[in-house]
Amino acid sequence: MDTRRLRYLLELSRHGSMRAVADVLGTTTSTVSQQIAALAREAGAPLLEPDGRRVRLTPAGQRLADHAVTILAAVEAARADLDPHAAPAGTVRVGGFATAVRRSVLPAMADLAGNHPRVRVVVSEYEPAEALAALLADDLDVALVYDYDLAPATTDPALAVSPLWTTRWSLAVPAAGAHRVRGEGTLAVFDAFRDHDWIGNSRNTADEDVVRTLASMAGFTPRFTHRADSLDLVEDLITARGRSVGLLPRGRATPPGVALLPLPDPAIRQRAFACTRRGRAAWPPLALVLDLLAR
Repeated sequence: MDTRRLRYLLELSRHGSMRAVADVLGTTTSTVSQQIAALAREAGAPLLEPDGRRVRLTPAGQRLADHAVTILAAVEAARADLDPHAAPAGTVRVGGFATAVRRSVLPAMADLAGNHPRVRVVVSEYEPAEALAALLADDLDVALVYDYDLAPATTDPALAVSPLWTTRWSLAVPAAGAHRVRGEGTLAVFDAFRDHDWIGNSRNTADEDVVRTLASMAGFTPRFTHRADSLDLVEDLITARGRSVGLLPRGRATPPGVALLPLPDPAIRQRAFACTRRGRAAWPPLALVLDLLAR
C-alpha cells in the first residue's frame, strides 16, 4: 500500500472531512477523494460510507486507519534511523489532568519551541478515564493519567505505560479546626474529621477510593457532600463554611483558612504516568515528547 494514501486516510479519521484533510495536507478535496478511493481498491474493501452530506470511515476503514498510525510511525522511525541528522517534525496530541499539564507538558512545550520548532504539541485537559478513552479512540497520542498507591489503577493491555513522578498528598481542613487531631498517624487525622463534609473529585473516583479505604480503616464511612476537579475549588469549599475537608498535594501553597495536615502512615502517594498505544512510541516526534515529559 502507498504510505501517502495511508496518510490521507489517517488524517480523515482525525479531522472528519475531506476539506479539513485537504487544508492540513495542502492539497485539494478531489485529490483526497481520489487517493482514498485508490487506497480502497488496494485494500479490496470499502473504506468510506455516506454520513449525511459528509462521509465517515467504515469499520474496515477505521481498522486500516489504526494500522496506518503504526505503519507511518515505523516509516518515520526508519527515515530517522537512516538520517540521524533529520529533525523530528509533526503534531503530537497530549491529553491529561491539569497538574500534569502544568508540571510536565508546559516545560516540554517551552523546550520544543526553542530546540525543535517543527514538533507541535496540542493539549486537551482530561481526567484519567477520559484521557484513556480518547487514546484508545486514537484522538490522542499521549494520555497523562494518575492513580494512588492505595488505589492502583489497571490499564488496557493495548497501552504502554511509563511512570513520570510521584507526589505525596495531605488532608486539607479548615485552619480553625486543625487542632482537633488527637494521636498520630493518618488514621488519627481522618478520625478527627469523620463528622465533616468530604470533597470528592467530580470526574474521577480514585480520590474517593483512597478516602473510603482510609476512613474504613479508621472505623467510619465518609460523607461525600461536594465534588470538584479543581484544586482551587476544593480550597474554596473548605473555607466557605468551615465544615468541609478534602485531599490536596503536600506542600501546596494554600490560602488563609486552609491547613494541610500531614498523612505520614499510611501515606497517600499520587503516581503520574504517560500512556501511549503500543508500537507507536518509535515515531520520532512522539519519542521526543515522551523523553521531555520524563525529565
